[in-house]
Amino acid sequence: MISLIVATVALLIALGTFYFYSADRKRSAGKTEDGFSARPLQLQAYERLVMLAERIALPNLVSRVNQSGMNAKEMQLLLLESIKQEYEYNATQQIYVSPVAWEAIKNLKDQNMLIINQVASAMPMDGTGVDLNRRLMDFVMTQKKGALHTIVLEALNFEAKKLMK
Repeated sequence: MISLIVATVALLIALGTFYFYSADRKRSAGKTEDGFSARPLQLQAYERLVMLAERIALPNLVSRVNQSGMNAKEMQLLLLESIKQEYEYNATQQIYVSPVAWEAIKNLKDQNMLIINQVASAMPMDGTGVDLNRRLMDFVMTQKKGALHTIVLEALNFEAKKLMK
C-alpha cells in the first residue's frame, strides 16, 4: 500500500514538473536568456515587405512615378530604378523572414522588371512615357485575379499570422 502511495505521489510530481516546464517553455518561446524576443522584429519585417510589395506593384508604381514629358525609354528607366531602390532599401529584412517569403519578394521584383522591359521593348521609338504607362496598365488589367502581386501579399500575410499565434 505504501509503495502504491509513493508511486502515485511520484507520478503526480513528474506530471506537475512536466506541466510547469512546458508552460515556462511556452512563455519564453522566442526569447533568449536575456529576455530578448525577435518576434517584434520579424513582424515588422513582414510589415515592411508587404509595403514593398505594394510599392512595386505595377499600378501603384506607375501612379507614383508618373511624370509628364518623358519618353518611353526614360519612363522605363525611372520605373526600373524605383523598383531597384525599393528592393535595396528593404534587403536587410530578409534576415527576419523565411526564405520562402524573401524568394517571393525577389520573384515579384524580377517579374515586374521583366514586364516593364517587355512592354517597353514593344513600344515604338517615338513612344511617350504616358503611352508606356498606359500599356503597362492595360497589361495589368488583362492579368488574372491570381497575379503574383496578390499571391505574394497573401503569403506574407499568412506567415505573419503564423508568428502572431
